[in-house]
Amino acid sequence: MTTDGFTTCLWFDGQAEEAAQFYTSIFTNSAIGRIGRYNEAGPGPVGSVMTVEFEANGQKFLALNGGPEFTFNEAVSFQIYCADQEELDHYWGRLTEGGSEVACGWLRDRYGLSWQVVPAGLVDMITDPDPQRAQRATKAMLSMVKFDIAAIEKAYAGE
Repeated sequence: MTTDGFTTCLWFDGQAEEAAQFYTSIFTNSAIGRIGRYNEAGPGPVGSVMTVEFEANGQKFLALNGGPEFTFNEAVSFQIYCADQEELDHYWGRLTEGGSEVACGWLRDRYGLSWQVVPAGLVDMITDPDPQRAQRATKAMLSMVKFDIAAIEKAYAGE
């Protein structure tokens, strides 16, 4: 194995280039790399986009136009830990454009990919050794679709 880390392959049905452009427009430290095209060997139409290499927030991805056989589901999701409400609102707003809100910080983007847009301190709050604090934060979290950081922090503090 090389030392370049992992690359996540995302399977699309004809939307690989569009999706790569969408994701790189949302995250900093992002770029589109090499674009591979189908040739006479197939299975796609000659010259059509087969793969798009891209980075989003420094993470490597390969978008593959593989066809309709496979689709995304919630068994795999990407977590975005946000420093503040403004950052959370930014990612939530952009990723739900053409997508849908789900529950408890989860959303599905326009391509069906699942994301969790989460306050950076949430895991610390819901796993706090003080069971009352953890329970209050968890209860607040479970009542939300998009997270309200101030409301979770207020519940955690017992206010």
